[in-house]
Amino acid sequence: MKHLFIVNPIAGGTDKTEFVRERAAECFAGRQDEYEIYTTKAPMDARDEIVRRARPGERLRVYACGGDGTLNECVCGAAEAKNVQLTVFPTGTGNDFIKMFGPDSRRFFELRELVDGDIRPIDLIRCNGRPCLNICSVGIDARIGTDVHKYSSLPLIGGATGYVVSTLVNVIKGIKQHVRISCGGTVYDGDLTLACACNGRFYGGGFNPVPEARPDDGLIDFLIVPGVSRAKFIRLVGQYAKGKYASYPQLIRHVRARHMEIESEKEIVINVDGEAMYARRIDISIQPRAVAFIFPSQMAFFASQVDKIKA
Repeated sequence: MKHLFIVNPIAGGTDKTEFVRERAAECFAGRQDEYEIYTTKAPMDARDEIVRRARPGERLRVYACGGDGTLNECVCGAAEAKNVQLTVFPTGTGNDFIKMFGPDSRRFFELRELVDGDIRPIDLIRCNGRPCLNICSVGIDARIGTDVHKYSSLPLIGGATGYVVSTLVNVIKGIKQHVRISCGGTVYDGDLTLACACNGRFYGGGFNPVPEARPDDGLIDFLIVPGVSRAKFIRLVGQYAKGKYASYPQLIRHVRARHMEIESEKEIVINVDGEAMYARRIDISIQPRAVAFIFPSQMAFFASQVDKIKA
């Protein structure tokens, strides 16, 4: 079996290529498997490299070494190629996808846990065809997340401050837009503040909108927040972030379904695993058991599951 480490040299603010090289050398000492380190050079380079290296009849294990954006690019490659097993060896800052695994999420930082891990099939979301492993969303949160990089790069602003500035600016601009949504057999036509589709549980650095979402149940947990006032949004957003949607049935709609369509008269931004897309028509659907994902063995999250497949 071949092992490929895809390293994003700008993830986390510093180039971790040598760190990954050292950990891999330690882990594979005395093993017969081949491994290689590849450093990405451009956006979506990770996807292209995986597709290029995947060979029919040969298993390829891919380790996404970066943050959630790097993982998404590797997911895009694994979804196109055959015989690819994928995991994440985090070297980025957010690492939102693995947060759902609680204390076991620390085990992803130990490379031996991944090399000797379990292979489990997990679902993907398809957003206008693009794979999404964790969460995609539209509305005020997608706008805030897209603009945060713009403000974080300004002098005296960075990190969490950039997020605060982006939030203030976008709330002032307006938090509602007219859309038509079809989901789970119902149609909503009116103002929207935000909508999210959850395969995972965390995004935006700490938002946990659906604490019970799972990446292996064949369904998407959708939350729809119709248009609300700025004052109501400010009061609601903290509870939304904590997964308290069930306490506000009159304001937040929860639907478990396989498909959602959103139509907008104006082009809107879509957050896809932290990456931005733009469209007026959005098609979100589930692709069950689409990726063979490598997890540390015997994780508590899967204790009740019996669908583990052998490597």
